[in-house]
Amino acid sequence: MSAARERPSRRIVALWALVVALYATLVPIQIALYGVAVPAAFLLGAGVCAAPALAVHRPRTALALFLVTAFVLPLTASPARASFAPWPWSVPALIAFVLLVVILSVLHGWRLSLIALLLGMMASLTAPPLMPSVTSADATGADLIVTASIAAGALLVGVLLAGRLRLGAELSREREHVAQEQSRRELAEERTRIARELHDVVAHSMSLIQVQASTARYRAPGLPDEAVAEFESIAASARGALGEMRRILGVLRTEDHTAELAPQRGLDDVPALVETTRRAGAAVELTQDVDDDIAVAAQIAVYRIVQESLSNALRHAPDSAIVVSVSTGAEDVSVLVRNAPAAPPASTSGGHGLRGMTERAALLGGELRAGVDGNGWLVSARIPRHPADAPEGAS
Repeated sequence: MSAARERPSRRIVALWALVVALYATLVPIQIALYGVAVPAAFLLGAGVCAAPALAVHRPRTALALFLVTAFVLPLTASPARASFAPWPWSVPALIAFVLLVVILSVLHGWRLSLIALLLGMMASLTAPPLMPSVTSADATGADLIVTASIAAGALLVGVLLAGRLRLGAELSREREHVAQEQSRRELAEERTRIARELHDVVAHSMSLIQVQASTARYRAPGLPDEAVAEFESIAASARGALGEMRRILGVLRTEDHTAELAPQRGLDDVPALVETTRRAGAAVELTQDVDDDIAVAAQIAVYRIVQESLSNALRHAPDSAIVVSVSTGAEDVSVLVRNAPAAPPASTSGGHGLRGMTERAALLGGELRAGVDGNGWLVSARIPRHPADAPEGAS
């Protein structure tokens, strides 16, 4: 059961515990001090004390029950014995009244709570005329004034508390909304970053095609006119595609984005990345067994996956040992990053690195998995050596 569900349950349990304690106090007082008959004390006391708990879910029923029982209970008192105690409101009944007013104001609004206050006081005002011999008018008036003052104060406290709870709920919803918007923004930025990197790779390949097609007539002077015309058509198509790519890049570039002047990182830069991480104080072991026949897009993806995995390990398990393994197979490049857990972790918050890495791998026809492996955390990725040759629907 989640903490959000446990808190209301605990409050209900605490409320019912208070009701039981109030009931266990009110019944003996009504019997001993006010001379109420035992069956009447048990029955009417149950209605008075149970009304605050019932008001949580059925406020109008609780209000009606309280008004009836709180009105009848003083009338069952013995005039000879009730004259020595506060009347018509005993102390336990007053506490139940205050509790009812607070619960109604906090959970159901100040209007219903104000109605309960007014009706409760009006009901209690009818008791002295019906039983004028119980106590003096001064004592009865003092009891009513004290009850009205305390109940009015409870109403004010309930209204203030309800406003505070409502403000807290609105702030919580706003924080959740901001967190969701931040999540969407970070995810969009990561996707845009991946798209910019892939644009650079594709644009480079298109430039090579255009140059090769344009210079074919000079590199092979004996080409027939039909072949030269075909190469010129290919070069023109490549130039047009490059223009479209530049327009796409204009859409991807944002005002606060500065174009990267350094070459894109690849497999040759992984050792330098690991060394930088070591200088930050982490214990990193690198095993790299790769060859040269790997597409640029795949190299960029592998570098970014290793970079993000190291960042996550440093953020969430700063004292753990990290093992990085990059190797090539017949068709794929495999990446394994494993770190042991640290106790306690320095941070429990995270961004969208795992999702970004997963999308980056899937975009190239590969796959990435991350999760607990034994006593540590493992990131495992498989990227095709030549993403253009990956089967359709690979993920």
